[in-house]
Amino acid sequence: MAVITKITTQQKNKDRFNIFMDYGKGEEYAFSVDSDVLVRFHLKKGLEIDELSIQEIQYQDDIRKAYHLAVNYLARRMRSEKEIKEYLTQKEVEEPIIIEVLHKLDSQKYINDEEYAFSFVRTQMNTADKGPDLIITELKERGITEALIKQAMAEYSKEDQVEKAIKVSEKLIKKSTKDSMRIVKQKAEQLLLRKGYSFEIIHAALNEVNMDKEQDQEMEAIRYQGEKAKRKYSKYSGFEYEQKMKQTLYRKGFSIELIEKYLGESEKS
Repeated sequence: MAVITKITTQQKNKDRFNIFMDYGKGEEYAFSVDSDVLVRFHLKKGLEIDELSIQEIQYQDDIRKAYHLAVNYLARRMRSEKEIKEYLTQKEVEEPIIIEVLHKLDSQKYINDEEYAFSFVRTQMNTADKGPDLIITELKERGITEALIKQAMAEYSKEDQVEKAIKVSEKLIKKSTKDSMRIVKQKAEQLLLRKGYSFEIIHAALNEVNMDKEQDQEMEAIRYQGEKAKRKYSKYSGFEYEQKMKQTLYRKGFSIELIEKYLGESEKS
């Protein structure tokens, strides 16, 4: 048996206490505990404690420390159970303690994967331009079950998806003044796919977006691309130069008619 000889408050953390004990060779520092653990085990000067009790006290204190880590982590935003488990694992908290902490957080309603899933979907809908496939992937990465994902994703209607996809496409169109409309459409499709929209939603959105440029806008785009091509093929001349220009501009999405018009204009200048 060992005897507690002194209990002092830590200078940097007033909620933790240093326990000093005499194991038969004089007073020495033994361990530190959280204030709740101190009260729970009625720790005080003169109390005799056996080795098994010391191990239990330290185990419960480890739970308290891990619990505080988790609560501070949750204070920033909602977390899924998996996120908290991974965070505590990174902090080198042992598995049995993580299980105890998760159980306590669940009983206190600090974690709830169902509420988390619904909140996550609503947040992505309101603050981001992600499609459903990307949101589903992120929910799976956070450990949300298929059943909960299905329930939460019901919040993201097809109408909302199309509306969001239209906004993404319109933003891209405004930035793509130097590309042909065929290339702009391809870029919009690729962007929406990367953001997690289905082909059905992409098709519906692009059908509603005005993808047609005015003739002078398309002419301005081909002039920009044409000047780049002219610099590239400046060493060529005659038929070979003309063919390379036509092939390049056609790959850039411009019509044969517009290419002919541009090349005719270019020859005169």
